[in-house]
Amino acid sequence: MAVTLDAQLLEILACPSPDHAPLRPGTPDDPDADALTCTECGRIFPVTDGIPVLLLDEAESPDESDDTSDDGA
Repeated sequence: MAVTLDAQLLEILACPSPDHAPLRPGTPDDPDADALTCTECGRIFPVTDGIPVLLLDEAESPDESDDTSDDGA
């Protein structure tokens, strides 16, 4: 399911990291994902029940999204 946020809201939302870059819907691998991706640092923020969770602790960093191993280490 794609993120369905108001276009005006999406224009003002920004990454909470110090660069405050704009966010774009989806992820690099899945443009229809329920997430927002920072255009500068690449962090992926989840969207839960239509609400963006813009907490750095909850974000997935770009290097984490590339790691698909399930070794649990």
